[in-house]
Amino acid sequence: MANFFNDNESLKFHLSHPLMKEIIELKEDNYSDYGKYDYAPKDYEDALDSYEKVLEVVGQITGDILAVNAEDVDKEGPKIVDNEIVYAKGTQQNHEALRDSGLYGMSLPRKYGGLNFAYVPYVMAAEIVSRGDCGFANIWGLQDCAETLYEYASEEIKDEFLPKINQGYTCSMDLTEPDAGSDLQAVQLKASWDEENKVWRLNGVKRFITNGDADIKLVLARSEDGTTDGRGLSYFVYDRKEKAVTIRRIENKLGIKGSPTGELVFNNAPAKLVGDRKLGLIKYVMSLMNGARLGVGAQSVGLSEAAYREAYKYAQEREQFGKPIIQFAGVYEMLANMRAKTDAIRTLLYETARSIDIYKAIDDKSKREQIQVEEKQKLKKYQRTADILTPLLKLFSSEYANQIAYDAIQVHGGSGFMKDYAVERMYRDARILTIYEGTSQLQVVAAIRGVQNGGYLNLIKEYEAIEVKNEFSTMRKVLFEMRERYEKAYERANSFGANSEFFDFNSRRLVEMCGYLIMGHLLIIDANKCDCFTNSAELIIRMGQSKIEEAATFIENFEESSIAKYKIEGETKECEA
Repeated sequence: MANFFNDNESLKFHLSHPLMKEIIELKEDNYSDYGKYDYAPKDYEDALDSYEKVLEVVGQITGDILAVNAEDVDKEGPKIVDNEIVYAKGTQQNHEALRDSGLYGMSLPRKYGGLNFAYVPYVMAAEIVSRGDCGFANIWGLQDCAETLYEYASEEIKDEFLPKINQGYTCSMDLTEPDAGSDLQAVQLKASWDEENKVWRLNGVKRFITNGDADIKLVLARSEDGTTDGRGLSYFVYDRKEKAVTIRRIENKLGIKGSPTGELVFNNAPAKLVGDRKLGLIKYVMSLMNGARLGVGAQSVGLSEAAYREAYKYAQEREQFGKPIIQFAGVYEMLANMRAKTDAIRTLLYETARSIDIYKAIDDKSKREQIQVEEKQKLKKYQRTADILTPLLKLFSSEYANQIAYDAIQVHGGSGFMKDYAVERMYRDARILTIYEGTSQLQVVAAIRGVQNGGYLNLIKEYEAIEVKNEFSTMRKVLFEMRERYEKAYERANSFGANSEFFDFNSRRLVEMCGYLIMGHLLIIDANKCDCFTNSAELIIRMGQSKIEEAATFIENFEESSIAKYKIEGETKECEA
């Protein structure tokens, strides 16, 4: 019997981070629920023990059920029956196993039936589930919609919908439309107030909706007549029991085939307003998307772990020229890089989750009582950190997951191209990770603010100030030199103006340079506590050194006028004879 928590010491390492004590105490409001609920912890050790026990359950279900069902789910997929989406048999089994174990609504307060878990163990559970079946992680992970309701909805809406999450009611966020993908300001689905029945009515089409036939749907719609931008959009919650949505079709996708992606028609569907009008995109969806991007980070790390393990196992077993292929330099170099990349995006994932935990817990506390000046400062600090790390995490984790899945097939050789091996499915599943919840290109647009306002540089210098053992001094020196190289490249790019085409053209290079520096520092900090991360730290720093030198050289030797060469206009001219 497999347990995807117990077999991964890296998860236990991140769960024991020194900040977890502060996070738990904030989340538990000094353990005020103790005695009110049977399963509320009395102190830090009790809470951490609960986290571990629940994660063991997640690991057991994932290893014994989700991972076992993944291949059949990929083949069978969902279908439409009588205007309802019916999951594949294995998907339904996955859902019921996790539901019956109380693993929906993990982060919700106990009064709504949740476990009141911090983000770190919730994200850890998402990573574990994703390792078992990347596609099913979408269905399970959409419970994160409950966070938006908890944070912004009225008490009436919270009392109606939040207890259902723990009962296994599924969720979806209905944002995208045929003409509004990345540009959500273009959403046209209409929300009209029905004065007679005192209810909002939704009419229009949504497309590419993950888990489209969910029980609880959060819908972005245009509530303000005569508007064309994001200020005319509001957010609504719709209950599937109203049966006012037609499922037009399920998309036939390249990967994550067990996760139903639907095209939906809202037919005068009754809905309730979440929060205030006009803030649907500006405030609520932005918050929801940040949570979703953290979820894709966990999904990417989980898939990367799965792909690496499949490749490592195959390389040990497969023999060529009289010895296992893991003994060939070309293979063990690939595996070492896969391991290092997985460790790098995992440490970035939990650094982001810890930042979110602290600022959200303090913000929640501020709604109950007056907080101190120091707490306000801490809230702002960790919110800024979370804001700049979230797009960086989404960018690097999704790109690395694709690279790791690609290399996993390469390790398998011709066998990896066949559907007999799990890496073929993982490779297809990985492809969506750089696309949904904001493409890699959009993550750069979000992350570049951390470059321009000095947020990344300040964070890097904070990491530089953390003391580490002498054995890491050489790696630290390399990181200092890399940071100086980055600063010169930024100065060059910024000399053309932050709004110039030159700066925009080089934004991704600047963002990625910061990412390599941050991951390098985080891995050294991890290696300072556990030798198991030393190799990964050294490899990521070497990769980063090479990438930063490449990017800096490009920026320093590039002229603004050269951008025109990259613009494709019309047909390519024929070469003259």
